[in-house]
Amino acid sequence: MSEMLKGIAASDGVAIAKAYLLVQPDLSFSKTSVEDTAAEEARLDDALAKSTVELQAIREKAAQSLGEEEAQVFDAHLMVLADPEMIGQIKQNIQDNKVNAEAGLKEVTDMYIGMFEAMDDNAYMQERAADIRDVAKRVLAHLLGVTLPNPSMINEEVIVVAHDLTPSDTAQLDRTYVKAFVTDIGGRTSHSAIMARSLEIPAIVGTMEITAKVKAGDILAVNGIDGDVILDPTDAEKADFEAKGKAYADLKAEWEKLKNAKTETADGKHFELAANIGTPKDLEGVHNNGGEAIGLYRTEFLYMDSPDFPTEEDQYEAYKAVLEGMDGKPVVVRTMDIGGDKELPYLQLPHEMNPFLGYRALRISLSEQGDDMFRTQMRALLRASVHGNLRIMFPMVATLKEFRAAKKIFDEEKQKLVSEGSTVSDTIQVGIMIEIPAAAVIADKFAKEVDFFSVGTNDLIQYTMAADRMNERVSYLYQPYNPSILRLIKNVIDAAHAEGKWAGMCGEMAGDQTAVPLLVGMGLDEFSMSATSILKTRSLMKRLDTTKMAELADRALNECDTMEEVVELVEEYTK
Repeated sequence: MSEMLKGIAASDGVAIAKAYLLVQPDLSFSKTSVEDTAAEEARLDDALAKSTVELQAIREKAAQSLGEEEAQVFDAHLMVLADPEMIGQIKQNIQDNKVNAEAGLKEVTDMYIGMFEAMDDNAYMQERAADIRDVAKRVLAHLLGVTLPNPSMINEEVIVVAHDLTPSDTAQLDRTYVKAFVTDIGGRTSHSAIMARSLEIPAIVGTMEITAKVKAGDILAVNGIDGDVILDPTDAEKADFEAKGKAYADLKAEWEKLKNAKTETADGKHFELAANIGTPKDLEGVHNNGGEAIGLYRTEFLYMDSPDFPTEEDQYEAYKAVLEGMDGKPVVVRTMDIGGDKELPYLQLPHEMNPFLGYRALRISLSEQGDDMFRTQMRALLRASVHGNLRIMFPMVATLKEFRAAKKIFDEEKQKLVSEGSTVSDTIQVGIMIEIPAAAVIADKFAKEVDFFSVGTNDLIQYTMAADRMNERVSYLYQPYNPSILRLIKNVIDAAHAEGKWAGMCGEMAGDQTAVPLLVGMGLDEFSMSATSILKTRSLMKRLDTTKMAELADRALNECDTMEEVVELVEEYTK
């Protein structure tokens, strides 16, 4: 019997396929005494052999999809599996203490992990602790007869079901096979939702209970436009979803006709529609959707997709590829934004009660710990600047002192490169992401020193409303159209224009069909969004008159008390 669940529509589209559960299995076990230690050693050997075959297949797939360098992390895992000293100690533990293979494995690997983690002054050895932990988990799963999920090895059409998806999980999804995903938690601005839009696959988040309701192999029908998921749909329900999918495809075909059109309003005013990207591979989506610029290049994926700090040369090649690929169109590169929910296994960050309000992004870059990493990124960007129209943006700026410190490092590294004989562009714009209310309030001060602003609404909204955007209990406070948010954004735009600078937006609000008329009316210059939202937004803008939208924005800012009143007003002006 079919059952419908409701969630948050996070990425448009419709899909029907069987469920693939990306849920960590229960790896708990009891330590037991055994008489037949040889049988336990044989179980261990079998689990090691299965783990080896599995890792070899994963490595081969990673080399094909991510490249040889990224696949090398699995070589370290295979070396752990083949380490005669560690395996010998596990078997010795089984023999001497007459324990089951699970206990023998865990006791020895825990000892190694603890020993390597204690080597604070040796990053390489600390990385080995992570390798051993991953390998031990895989071997234990085989001993217990359970399967570890591995999204990179999916080779048939599925809908991924998970409690949540990390950025690295989402980055492994192959849209050839992954037709959609559904999660228990999250919102439209969670990283998994943003990645889904980049991958152009339907997504529904925040269902609260999908993992408890679905078993692997169950058939699901997903409507990412309305936020509906049907478990075990009837033939009639499948037909209904397929019809909705066709209607959406027809609408996309209409938008496709605007791919090479200018982004102009009904009264002929031009606005720049840009795309947010994570890797050079995303350029295809930008071009396919008629992007006029890159408004946000999230460089942290260079770090997250690497087993160690990416070198200056690695970064230079990535930035060069994007700049050349955009053929002179503007490219805004955000410097490394690690922290919060984006961690690096090779960068030891302190445990914090609230990491989103803690040591992250530019705060790491300007610290003693992050100085080398930040300077390496600056050098790579400066060297790549000759290959296109580069703009550099610093994230999580709260004070002018922070911006000046970052700009000083930019200037120092530029001077070093020039003195070394490298060619560096003299037209690089340097700006900041406005995502902290403190910066939005004194935007007039910043505007005298920066070249541009880009409003990061995802964080600006959660910081202004004091509401975690990933927490369903306070999700009602994630209000992009709240008059308080609109006033902050208008203050930023006005401050930029007063100094002859431009103001853009790279948060998800930039492609929000309710927000766009308001932003047009406020005079926002550049709208940067998931590439898949560009054509839909271009279609909407062609129906808007800027004079009328300016009146809308003025009334929303001065007459409306609540978000609901703003939404009603937008509907009145755009119907």
